[in-house]
Amino acid sequence: MRRIILNISLLFFVLTVFSQNRKITKTGSITFEASVPAFEEVKATNKTVSCVLNTKTGEIASLALVKGFRFKVALMEEHFNENYIESNRFPKATFKGVINNFDEKALSTTPKTFDLEGTLQLHGKTKDIKSKVILQKAAEDIVLHCELKVKPSDFDIIIPKVVSKKVAESVIITIDYTLQ
Repeated sequence: MRRIILNISLLFFVLTVFSQNRKITKTGSITFEASVPAFEEVKATNKTVSCVLNTKTGEIASLALVKGFRFKVALMEEHFNENYIESNRFPKATFKGVINNFDEKALSTTPKTFDLEGTLQLHGKTKDIKSKVILQKAAEDIVLHCELKVKPSDFDIIIPKVVSKKVAESVIITIDYTLQ
C-alpha cells in the first residue's frame, strides 16, 4: 500500500513538473483568406483548433480539423471540403515547428516578435514555413498571433479555371491562440 501511494505521489509530481513546461489551447482560431477585390469574399475561420507550446524549448505544434472551417456561404464551405481540400481524404492540417530564441521570461504585456520555422502539412503535402510570430503575456497566459502566406499549388490544391480569377494565388492564414 505504501509503495502504491509513493508511486502515485511520484506520478503527480512528474505530471506537475512537465505541465509547467507546456502551454496549450483547444480553442484557438485560424482564419484563411483568399479573396480577390470585386468578387465574393473567400474567407473561413476555424475556432476549434489546438496548439501546444513547450515553454522550455520553443517547440510548437498545432492541429486543425479541416471540416471545422466555417464560411459565410454554405455552398462555398461545401465546395471547399469536397472539391478543393478534400477533407474526407485529408481531414486535418498540422504545423510542427519551433519559435527561435523563445524565452518565456522575456515576455511581457508588450508584444514581442520572434522567428517561427517549421512544417505545415495540408492536403497530404508538407511544406517548410518561415514566418514571424508575435507573442505577449496576458496574466499567466501567452497570446500568440501569426500570419502565414501560402499558395494552394504548393499543396496540390487545384483551383478550377472557372473560379480561378475569384480566388487569390496566395492565401493569408491568420493564427490567434491564447495558450494557458
